[in-house]
Amino acid sequence: VQLQASGGGQVQAGGSLRLSCAASGRTFRSYGMAWFRQAPGKEREFVASIRWSGGSTDYADSVKGRFTISRDGDKDTVYLQMNSLKPEDTAVYYCAARASSPRLRTEFYDFWGQGTEVTVSS
Repeated sequence: VQLQASGGGQVQAGGSLRLSCAASGRTFRSYGMAWFRQAPGKEREFVASIRWSGGSTDYADSVKGRFTISRDGDKDTVYLQMNSLKPEDTAVYYCAARASSPRLRTEFYDFWGQGTEVTVSS
């Protein structure tokens, strides 16, 4: 499985970005997909997840109401729409996949993308 994350950049507080994670290598119908982020000097933390089959989602409290995770089965791509961005959202964002239901902890994920950097200025 290969994951290619893109869409990061610099934005002012209150702005929006959409991250993409293109997946390849196998069928993802039974997979759980997630976004994590890691700010400088901090541990990698869960942001959002989606079950490929059925589309059920979960979010960290810090992003609920602002971020939306979705997937496009035709393109094998997972998206993270980020609105109302705050400086504390600044981090490298990683997409991850596991061959089962999504989980909140990094150690449960088998496949990782390379990360895309998001910088939010005040």
